[in-house]
Amino acid sequence: MTNLLVRCHYLAVVYAMLLLGCPTIAFAQTTIAGVVTDATTKEKLPFVSVAVPGAGIGTNTDENGRFTLQIPAQYTSVVFTSVGYGTVTKTIVPGRTQEINVQLATTATALKEVVVQGSKAPRYRNKENPAVALIRQVIEHKEQNRPERYDYVEYDKYEKMSFSLSNLSEKFKNRKFFRNYQFLFQQQDSAAAGGVNILPLYLEEKLTREYYRKNPEKRKVVALGTKQAQFDKSFIDNGGLSSYFNRMYQDIDVYDNRITLLGNQLLSPLANTAPTFYQYFITDTLRENTPPLVELTFGPRNREDLLFQGKLYVTLDGNYAVQQADLSVDKRINLNFIKSLDARLQFAENPDRRYHLSKSELAIDFGVSSNKGSGFYGERTVVYQQYQVNQSRPESFYESTTPTEDTTTARSAAFWQQHRPDSLNERESAIYKNVDTLQTIPSFRRTLELFTFLLAGYKSFGPFEVGPANTFYSFNPVEGFRLRLGGRTTPEFSKRLYFETYAAYGFKDEKWKYFLSSTYSLNNKSIYAFPQNFVRASFQRDTKIPGQDLEFVQEDNFLLSFKRGVNDKWLYNDTYRLDYVHEFNNHFSYTLGLKKWQQSPAGGLYFRTGTPDTSVEVGALNTTEATLGLRWAPQEAFYQGKLYRVPIVGPFPVVTARFTTSLKGLLASQYSYRNVTLNVTKRFYMAPLGIASVTLEGGYTFGQAPFPLLTIHRANQTYSYQLNSYNLMNFLEFSSDHYASLFVDHNFNGFFFNKLPLIKRLKLREVASLKLLYGGLRQENNPNVQPELFQFLQDQQGRPTTFALGKQPYAEASVGVSNIFKLFRLDVVKRLNYLDHPNVAEWGLRGRFKLDF
Repeated sequence: MTNLLVRCHYLAVVYAMLLLGCPTIAFAQTTIAGVVTDATTKEKLPFVSVAVPGAGIGTNTDENGRFTLQIPAQYTSVVFTSVGYGTVTKTIVPGRTQEINVQLATTATALKEVVVQGSKAPRYRNKENPAVALIRQVIEHKEQNRPERYDYVEYDKYEKMSFSLSNLSEKFKNRKFFRNYQFLFQQQDSAAAGGVNILPLYLEEKLTREYYRKNPEKRKVVALGTKQAQFDKSFIDNGGLSSYFNRMYQDIDVYDNRITLLGNQLLSPLANTAPTFYQYFITDTLRENTPPLVELTFGPRNREDLLFQGKLYVTLDGNYAVQQADLSVDKRINLNFIKSLDARLQFAENPDRRYHLSKSELAIDFGVSSNKGSGFYGERTVVYQQYQVNQSRPESFYESTTPTEDTTTARSAAFWQQHRPDSLNERESAIYKNVDTLQTIPSFRRTLELFTFLLAGYKSFGPFEVGPANTFYSFNPVEGFRLRLGGRTTPEFSKRLYFETYAAYGFKDEKWKYFLSSTYSLNNKSIYAFPQNFVRASFQRDTKIPGQDLEFVQEDNFLLSFKRGVNDKWLYNDTYRLDYVHEFNNHFSYTLGLKKWQQSPAGGLYFRTGTPDTSVEVGALNTTEATLGLRWAPQEAFYQGKLYRVPIVGPFPVVTARFTTSLKGLLASQYSYRNVTLNVTKRFYMAPLGIASVTLEGGYTFGQAPFPLLTIHRANQTYSYQLNSYNLMNFLEFSSDHYASLFVDHNFNGFFFNKLPLIKRLKLREVASLKLLYGGLRQENNPNVQPELFQFLQDQQGRPTTFALGKQPYAEASVGVSNIFKLFRLDVVKRLNYLDHPNVAEWGLRGRFKLDF
């Protein structure tokens, strides 16, 4: 749920954060952009040739008639040609960024009517297809055409990212709400976003110097400067929004097998298996270029699959390198909220006649409707300059710890004017000033405050904020009607010291519950910022369901008050904790903890020792534990906010290990035991077959302890589908002192549904999961053998409801449909064994909210 709210919050507001930097070089170039249309019909013309006479430089208009071209300053004209239209030559002003919109007239000579008769067009085949033979040569040579082929590579990298509201009507602009915002509408550009009106809101620029060494492989990034439109930090975390946008708009490597965009992976047209999923056609040969180029048009065999369409321009010099790539997606593709997506990659020649990426442009038009209505338009331009290969540097250079962020003051306007290779147009230049002006309008601040409360659940009062709102009211069988109110301090109170608290009252048990924590940052950063380094002390008195371990959700969330089956076994917990957390820049972290824990049974839960005939009630269970936790998450990124952070799942494994030992006799601790757990989680991207998330976990408890102190396996009696819980297992159903588990959750991203008539229009996606649990109890921890331990639970009919796993594993599987109304996932879950246990269900229907592209 937090993941969903974070995504909503980032898509609802626009902004950026701030890094800084150092020098590069000014560039004498001319940049032209515009739209080509039919002079008579005014329709936008795709695939019109835009060329510079005598320069061997050119491009084509995209499907919306748009083009952008960068030209050395010595050239002063550009020619527009297209089959069936007259040629148009335009004069350009050297060294300036300018807009050139062109109308092409049809040629005077019309073709006489031609009647074509013949058999049906032959079926597309890879065999004996010259286009497929060519693409196989490109695939075979792609490793030699990548930068990683060189021993050393370094370059300057300039990034420009902008976002705007798009397709705004006059009615929208003239609403009473926007009476004080008319200055924002003064910089509209009807040539952008395929010809619709846009309202610029956000701009971010970055300048870095990047270094690569092949053996041993090492990459180093030195930040030179960052400039971003900044929103009020009281409402929006500028750094977190920047991270989210940068994840949406990632670098595109056409030579890679899979290209990551918008959190999804699309199979590249140059992937090793691409000829199986794409169709290729040779559509032109450009012999005036040096070297000659072949225009290769490609598209998906199935239009709804997560694949690209577009053109590749391949060199005919024996290197089979890509000199330009134009990528887009079909409107029917199984992506959410995407009206259009266009990318253009341009490559420049190296001294050894190989090519490197010199410029990439990515433009995405977002909207709830794929055809009409207002939306959100984003552009990202990346320019690579000062490209140098095989220039060696000493070992110490790569090992030195250069900060990836420049924390000095912002670079001046003169610095950016001198060093940005693409000068800002009038529309972009106004964004920085407009965003600053927005902060002074009271209605805008009130709007941000409302969004923060609705989407994040907190109401800010400066140094303290109250929430989360979804926990104010809930109910359960033990407490009955429950009210809760809490909050936490913000960085405005202190950047080092943080407090969090809540109080709750149950009207059935008539008991107060409360929580208080104090956290001190040891590295002068927010305790939510990477890398963390803090110490925290806390006390909590509250209820808990043993074995319930929810993901990103507070356990007293109102929506989770609704549970299936018998749900009366609860605990009253008094927990004192002292924790120290230390993260390192390489994403390794460790945690040291000390916990004093008292558990008292509530509701239908009881603690009893002895045999059923001679049982003795135990009022409370006391233990004191020391814990060491280790975690390694290479290249992990986060949705980062002022007062939260949520990990972004990536392709690298996350390894977590934990060692816990009880301290018998310390603070009334009653038992002596030790526990070791290991968890490995990895996401596998298998485009076009989707994404699989796999988790392996194992644990072992040494020594003797009653079952509440062993591993009570994660059950779920809510109606929500929990990825890391057993969705048809009852609370407290299984307890183990040794176990191993496997969770597999696969999202096919519509690979099968996309091929079914009618159903493919719904853009549904198939999901499937399998969960296995092996485990058991040694004799020393089996209460049926050791009467001094707590008895396993029984229901009112005397039937056991808590068990040890037998020789066969617990297993459940599910199949489901996600992306229902672009928001919901619904799974049919089947429990495969242990069906003779009381109050269990063989089948279940579970739902889950999921907002994604």
